[in-house]
Amino acid sequence: MKTFYSTQLSLPLPPGHRFPMGKYAALRDRLAAECEGLRLAQAPPASDAELALAHAPAYVAAVAQGRLDARAQREIGFPWSEAMVERSRRSVGASIQATRVAQREGVAANLAGGTHHASAQAGSGYCVFNDIAVAARLLQAERTGGGQPARPPRIAVIDLDVHQGNGTASIFADDPSVFTLSLHGEKNFPFRKVAGDLDVGLPDGTGDQAYLDALDLALVELDSRFRPDAVFYLAGADPHEGDRLGRLKLSYDGLLARDRRVFDWAWARRLPLTLCMGGGYGHDIGTTVQVQVNTFGVALQYWRRWQNARP
Repeated sequence: MKTFYSTQLSLPLPPGHRFPMGKYAALRDRLAAECEGLRLAQAPPASDAELALAHAPAYVAAVAQGRLDARAQREIGFPWSEAMVERSRRSVGASIQATRVAQREGVAANLAGGTHHASAQAGSGYCVFNDIAVAARLLQAERTGGGQPARPPRIAVIDLDVHQGNGTASIFADDPSVFTLSLHGEKNFPFRKVAGDLDVGLPDGTGDQAYLDALDLALVELDSRFRPDAVFYLAGADPHEGDRLGRLKLSYDGLLARDRRVFDWAWARRLPLTLCMGGGYGHDIGTTVQVQVNTFGVALQYWRRWQNARP
């Protein structure tokens, strides 16, 4: 299964910064050692033209040139640096490449990504550019060019990060070809939600069974309202009970069951799926990495199904 990464870039963060930058390299090392069948590749950077499919060109230029004002930079949560720009471009590039591969192989992944708080005009919550929005728009553009059918492919975004995907919802608010589903902590960040197509807010302390019941109902509703041609799955590790910021109480087994439900849903409809990791802020970063390793194990199983089903 092809998986794209940008762990060669690490941001110069100040001492005490709470973003767990080290989780990406730790995840890559675990996957390389334990997951036979993964094909790891460096992600290329997204171009200005690709980013402009989902972001205002003036915002892209301001990020690239370090011209965001102090308030906008604080909202992102990272100090500006050339490494921040390059890493953000490559995080988008990883989702672009994974989406292209998923169209051929059924499942592919971005080892990072899921930067769902970035809107067209601004970044937020450690999200500079919205990788899923850019990759979805590019998929639609590539699939409708060159004499292909005029209707763009319809895309479902299944966002199971503990934080609501406000940026993704805002970008696609008036786009009927993209359906955004977000299952998240109701009282968690962002405190002003942006309505998506289907938002399911959960109370603090929600455990495995209540979460899975809510997910089952959400997938039934998605199925009744929308017929996608492709799926983006944002598999956040932050609903885990050991997360510092999550406030939900899912176990490892509960998160594995979550992942299997999403992959089952996509497989039953033979929908190519792009996997992105999203958030994870464990008290012990090893718990975050373990959740994500588990998710990749499930993804590999379904990737193999796709390969076995190919003529």
